[in-house]
Amino acid sequence: MKNSDRFIDLSHTIENGLVTYKGLPAPIICDFLSREDSKNIYEEGTTFQIGKIEMVTNTGTYIDCPFHRFADGKDLSQVGLESFADLEGVVIPVPYTETLAITESYFKKIDVRNKAVLVQTGWDELWNTENYFNANPHLTKGAAEYLRDNGAILVGIDSVNIDDTTGKSRPVHTTLLGAEILIVEHLCNLGQLPSAGFKFSAIPPKFKGVGTFPVRAMAKVTA
Repeated sequence: MKNSDRFIDLSHTIENGLVTYKGLPAPIICDFLSREDSKNIYEEGTTFQIGKIEMVTNTGTYIDCPFHRFADGKDLSQVGLESFADLEGVVIPVPYTETLAITESYFKKIDVRNKAVLVQTGWDELWNTENYFNANPHLTKGAAEYLRDNGAILVGIDSVNIDDTTGKSRPVHTTLLGAEILIVEHLCNLGQLPSAGFKFSAIPPKFKGVGTFPVRAMAKVTA
């Protein structure tokens, strides 16, 4: 790492009781082995804590791969690291106060080929409030098709969902994941990034049979 590099955390903190998506259970984070109980196992002065977590995979800032939408799609264990890490990134600012429906017109002047395209709406300022679950900023089907056809390799957004949650269809998930373009939702701090010239990473554990999982999303910016 160069001395001029800096890392920007783009992930929300996951804590006990946090609701990420309305209708899904909050995580339970507790001790499996507490430090107090470990005193009975180890010699005096030596203690350990082993945590226990119970949660749905759609918790915090998370990544979706094709298996999330398609039964025959790649799961987390089948997607290569080159799809998660050190991706050239671009930020597309579309304030939610301007529009909730983000069309392809916002991407047409940007080179998205082989890029992680991060859509900054500012919705993350509502994180962990009831308003976060209201009608959300989202991409349209046309925007997803444009990103697919122009070679984006990952699309992220700082909103509760990349699709419109007011209905039951999910055309953006269908279009992007059908083309093996990964999706990251519930990002934050995108306003701290330059418009381009940074590397984006969002790496999940290597689970088989899982299509979504929390990530520590981050950007590496070189001055």
